Amino acid sequence: MSLGSKKSTGSFCGRTRREFLWEAGGGFTGVALAGLLGDDGFLNQQAVAADGESKFTNPLAPKEPHFTPKAKNVIFLFMYGGPSQIDTFDYKPTMYGMDNKTVDVKVFGRGGRRNQGRIVEPRWKFKQYGECGKWVSDLFPHLSTMVDDIAFIHSMTADSPIHGSAMLMMNSGSIISGSPCLGTWVNYGLGTVNQDLPGFVVMLDPRGGPISGPKNWTSGYMPAHYQATVMRSQGTPILNLNPPAGMTPKVQRKLLDALGKYNRQHEETRDFNSDLAARISSYELAYKMQSAAPEAVDLAQETAETHEMYGLDEKETSAVGRQCLLARRLIERGVRFIQIYSGGNHNDANWDAHGDLMHNHTMHAKETDKPITALLKDLKQRNMLDETLVVWGGEFGRQPVAEYAKGTGRDHNSYGFTMWMAGGGIKGGVSVGKTDELGSAAVEDRLHVRNLHATILQQMGMDPNRLSYFYGGLDRKLVGVEGADPIQKLMS
Repeated sequence: MSLGSKKSTGSFCGRTRREFLWEAGGGFTGVALAGLLGDDGFLNQQAVAADGESKFTNPLAPKEPHFTPKAKNVIFLFMYGGPSQIDTFDYKPTMYGMDNKTVDVKVFGRGGRRNQGRIVEPRWKFKQYGECGKWVSDLFPHLSTMVDDIAFIHSMTADSPIHGSAMLMMNSGSIISGSPCLGTWVNYGLGTVNQDLPGFVVMLDPRGGPISGPKNWTSGYMPAHYQATVMRSQGTPILNLNPPAGMTPKVQRKLLDALGKYNRQHEETRDFNSDLAARISSYELAYKMQSAAPEAVDLAQETAETHEMYGLDEKETSAVGRQCLLARRLIERGVRFIQIYSGGNHNDANWDAHGDLMHNHTMHAKETDKPITALLKDLKQRNMLDETLVVWGGEFGRQPVAEYAKGTGRDHNSYGFTMWMAGGGIKGGVSVGKTDELGSAAVEDRLHVRNLHATILQQMGMDPNRLSYFYGGLDRKLVGVEGADPIQKLMS
């Protein structure tokens, strides 16, 4: 039976396969032809928005903030898996000597709900540092020297103690997938300063990406050009930048211009495949980055002293060190939002210490302590910390009690955990909030993830309760319909 036979059962939406191939293939070549003719003046006309009338404006063009911002950039250091607050920055001296004692404590984590647990006392000693006298665990000998520049939040709470939904909450403000993430909201609200580089970059742990994968850096119901560009800390930082073999720059530019025009005219009405929209947007950005990105990611331009400071020559710190140094170089070139993941895939590859707490946290603290400290010091000495907001934390914390009958592993804790912020108009040397004597739940200045998001948006010059995107009949917001207040005690 011939391909175009009317009797053929292989049809698409009532069309024969031959008709489908003609409309798909011929349609795209027609788009390219329109772009070529348009440049020659034959079809020259002003680009318009999806309504066919309004003048098209670049959605990633720089936009005015709601008010004068304290920060121009954000670097979110995501400790995937959930670091233990009482073993890092939330000092609980009364817990020493309580090992293996059974106590009444509300637990809700991977092991389900319980009302009692076996104490696992902190495995590291704490000391006071800086003029503020902040207590910091021996896990962070380098970062402890920067406490006077850091604001600690000891009463953070979240809606879920399960990794997947908690990750979505920390990244998008919702435990349900499909919402734009924090970096997308910044990209949408402020646009991109450097049109040859992405406004939102994500760097994953070489051991793999986090649970839920791209949902953590998606543009959700917003257009695809607001989503993140993923960069690698090893090998080629940005994939797929090089054009296909045989495609000259002139032909490539013509094709991308035509695809971009097609994308702009159809995207808002959603009358073509959203995956195609994302690919077209990524192709356009890839073309622009071909000249700018190689220089931006060339760490050989940095001095030997800088390499040593970030730990690039040490096995344990090289991956995070490269990420942090890349982050500094990218914000120098106008990238607004960068997220760095420490911890990949599952188990001890991330901070999810269900088994041997000592092994797990020693490894991950060693990998991150020196590079993160170098980032803060480097930004400060370049007079960039004042305008760069640095955020540290995981999707939740860990319980003060053991998950199993034996061992030192801790279960998940979304009732009260620690995060910290530095730079970007944030007060240094302060601590906000408090957990109970065991570190199991927030009891003073209880804060929610949405308060963290509100603070970040506020420091970037955007009113968190005003920034919205109309979708599904509602003005959607990162902080939800109920809104959220920034953490005023942290803001200078």
